Amino acid sequence: MKLLLGVSRGIDWISDRIGRLVHWCVLLAVLTSAGNATVRYTLDTSSNAWLEIQWYLFSAVFLLCAGYTLLHNEHVRIDVIAGRLSRRTQIWIDLLGTLFFLLPMAFVIGWLSWPLVADAYLRHEMSGDAGGLLRWPVKLLIPVGFALLALQGVSEIIKRIAWLCGAAPDPGARSAPTGASVVPPQDRAASGPA
Repeated sequence: MKLLLGVSRGIDWISDRIGRLVHWCVLLAVLTSAGNATVRYTLDTSSNAWLEIQWYLFSAVFLLCAGYTLLHNEHVRIDVIAGRLSRRTQIWIDLLGTLFFLLPMAFVIGWLSWPLVADAYLRHEMSGDAGGLLRWPVKLLIPVGFALLALQGVSEIIKRIAWLCGAAPDPGARSAPTGASVVPPQDRAASGPA
């Protein structure tokens, strides 16, 4: 389990670093948008390339930060029912949901997007708009983003299995105090031997 937790920590580190790096794309998108609007209204000129750079940057944030968002447990959840269940049951729901929904979905989308990327690259596909940009770089974000999401999904599976076995702290907790119990006391009685 220690080896798997080490792999999980490595994946978490990758997701965190990529997320922090891609955060800067938000600032770049805002500055590009503001600069484009300023030039358009003051000099009465613009380029479709600037508009496309904005949505390329937005796409990078949305796709490349999906794993980072999963790492920090910030995806939208509807906890009307799950919020009333025991922590152990919630962990099982997360584990099974990741195994049977997130990973297959990420794999299928990543797999199906590769031919689109390859085709755009081989044909040197350009935007249909005058002054537009190459399309393959933004299309490449799709399989890369879903690969990063799947990788983080693997890390989340490892952390949840480790928690269920009593080998790691609660993966949903923001930070556990030093000396905190690995398995919460209320779940120890219900869980039985791991």
